Amino acid sequence: MAEFSARLLTWFDAHGRKDLPWQQDVTAYRVWVSEIMLQQTQVQTVIPYYERFMQAFPVVAELANAGIDDVLGHWSGLGYYARARNLHRAAQIIRDEHGGAFPDAFDDVLALPGIGRSTAGAILSIVFGQRHAILDGNVKRVLARHAALRGWPGKTDVASALWKLADQYTPGSRVMSYTQAIMDLGATVCKRAQPVCVECPVSSDCVAHADGTTDMFPESKPKKSKPLRETTMLLALAGNAVYMERRPASGIWGGLWSFPEIDPRNVDAWCEQMTGDAAVDAVQWDVLRHSFSHFDLDIRPVVLHCKQIRASVADSDD
Repeated sequence: MAEFSARLLTWFDAHGRKDLPWQQDVTAYRVWVSEIMLQQTQVQTVIPYYERFMQAFPVVAELANAGIDDVLGHWSGLGYYARARNLHRAAQIIRDEHGGAFPDAFDDVLALPGIGRSTAGAILSIVFGQRHAILDGNVKRVLARHAALRGWPGKTDVASALWKLADQYTPGSRVMSYTQAIMDLGATVCKRAQPVCVECPVSSDCVAHADGTTDMFPESKPKKSKPLRETTMLLALAGNAVYMERRPASGIWGGLWSFPEIDPRNVDAWCEQMTGDAAVDAVQWDVLRHSFSHFDLDIRPVVLHCKQIRASVADSDD
């Protein structure tokens, strides 16, 4: 086990990335923001968003005190907006319950919104040098291939086996470098497609490499047909104005501004409620399909010209 980490650390010293923005002026806050942004998102995509975000909210107190619209605005385009809402809520918890200082106890970090076991371990190992195993997507791929571990990592028994390997390989020293090294290896060498095994420091005892089966690990999630949902969205126009409302904090596009979703049978009732007048020139456009990771959404746009729209903001979680 020690040999695995030693080889990986030697490789990292020579080839690992050390110039990423969050690797400079390392603080718990900076590393935390980067870890959240890097969930489901590649490094090169994250970098410009991270730099703008840190310029706007350079310390946790400024993030905690910011309005959610400002936070979501700086997140716009990065996707998975629940990450931004959780980041904002967690910053407020750090401000209110931890005296503005990022906690250094594992259970306290794990209790923050949006932080799981692997993210907590990564932050504490990188910032505080604590020994914690991590298991993000890149690490899962490295370990699953190295051991030729069968099964989808989302299954409880497979995840447990991967966590066991992750803990066994995590050294007692240089944990900051090791944590970054194993993430780097998965991102730059043991890639999902076309891994560069000739450059891998642990390929000599990698079972999948020896068997020529790297493309089989980790196994994919069993495919299921995605459910289809349907909705009607209203594009209500009055002169140069368009009516929009904030979506509830939970659910898709949570906390963002969008066209109202309505029952298509209630267009006239909606218009009378909002404008005091009947609908004018309501036209239904072709259906648009938007695909999410877990379902497809068919949107039926209805364009509605109103004489006026009430001069107020629909901004409520109700």
